[in-house]
Amino acid sequence: MYLKRKIDSYLIEWKEKNERLPLIISGCRQIGKTESIRHFAASNYESIIEINFILEPKYKAIIEDGYKSEDIIRNITFLDTSKRIVKGRTLIFFDELQEFPEISTSFKSFAMNKDVDVIASGSLLGINYKRIESVSVGYKDDYEMRSMDFEEFLWANGYDESLTDKMLSHMIELEPFSAMYFERLKQLFLYYIILGGMPAVVSAFISKQSFEGSLELQRQLIKDFREDITKYADGMDQARILNVFNHIPIQLAKDNKKFQISKLGSSAKFSDYRGCVEWLANAGIVNVCYALNFPELPLKGNYDETKFKLYVADTGLLIAMLDDEAQEDLRANRNLGIYKGALYENIVGEALRKCDYNLYYYKKDNSTLEEDFFIRSTENLIPVEVKATNGYSKSLKTLIDSKHYPDIRYGFKLTGGNIGYANRIYTFPYFCAFLIKRYIKETKRKRPDLD
Repeated sequence: MYLKRKIDSYLIEWKEKNERLPLIISGCRQIGKTESIRHFAASNYESIIEINFILEPKYKAIIEDGYKSEDIIRNITFLDTSKRIVKGRTLIFFDELQEFPEISTSFKSFAMNKDVDVIASGSLLGINYKRIESVSVGYKDDYEMRSMDFEEFLWANGYDESLTDKMLSHMIELEPFSAMYFERLKQLFLYYIILGGMPAVVSAFISKQSFEGSLELQRQLIKDFREDITKYADGMDQARILNVFNHIPIQLAKDNKKFQISKLGSSAKFSDYRGCVEWLANAGIVNVCYALNFPELPLKGNYDETKFKLYVADTGLLIAMLDDEAQEDLRANRNLGIYKGALYENIVGEALRKCDYNLYYYKKDNSTLEEDFFIRSTENLIPVEVKATNGYSKSLKTLIDSKHYPDIRYGFKLTGGNIGYANRIYTFPYFCAFLIKRYIKETKRKRPDLD
């Protein structure tokens, strides 16, 4: 069963370009890159040449005569005579590019070859990206793929774009959802939080219409991530990277949720672990949320790289990392309040990151003023508060009302409740988080205060 993904429309747009460049699709393991590329290729090409550099290492020899596309094509067809080139109707798909980044040197030549199209993909490409970029800059397109967001999860469950349009319309009109819609969306979102967006887990849930085996699948994926760390973290302390990864649930359980390197060991220092955090982020395994020095624009350069929170890039995997007692509480009692709201923050941070927002938070020294996330529109800095209950938001109100923060004119509050508005605070249910960017764009003309 193929699960519809947002990359599907991007690939069609890429195919329709008159001047197509080789396309690199990056992202962590098991998020559906290969499946999506194969699905697209089957409908758009007569001949598909797929080369997996892990399963077929012999193809690393195709560059022995150089990096010209015609030499590489000749060597591919020499190694396997069943692979054929149909001019203008052939896709060469280089999979597991992280195993053989040298092939990216050929992309300049392939960019000028109109006989074939090229897509390359692989897990953990972020850790080799500088190397790939240096030899193919200007001769490739890039697409970063992540696990399924809530909209894609709704598609998998049989809903189409009309439901998303209806949700966005309610947000724009500030019209609360009816009890029926609200409860159904809330239930689906709970399923999504527990399952996460890894396609294998979602597909099994859709097929069985139950959670049977989902935790085992998730824990296997976590095991695979740990194995990747030991395999690909060349030149680094693999034990330190694993230590950071394993401590994420523990540190999110704290009241302030700030990740503290000092908690990793008696002599742990930021300088020793900085590269570990970058490695996990570049691998697409974690989302890093940096502390702002001050809540103002521009954001670039206005944060402290030594102060951050770490979220797992897929909330379902974070839940699978919890201890057995927390698992039982969550699954039996639907108690998402465990870990002091960490799951709510993780799922909202995940949604914002999948909207291509970078993540920032703010905590004022010697004060109770703090905010979970900040995003920006063209002209405004927008605080985003995540509340376990639809209660009073003292910090959010202070940031909006105080003259000390002129870049902030309004804010968003994401809760377990329905849509609302008061005192320049727009309240939306958690399950609307994936629509925040579209909401800002669509309301720009109707409400100038939102830009």
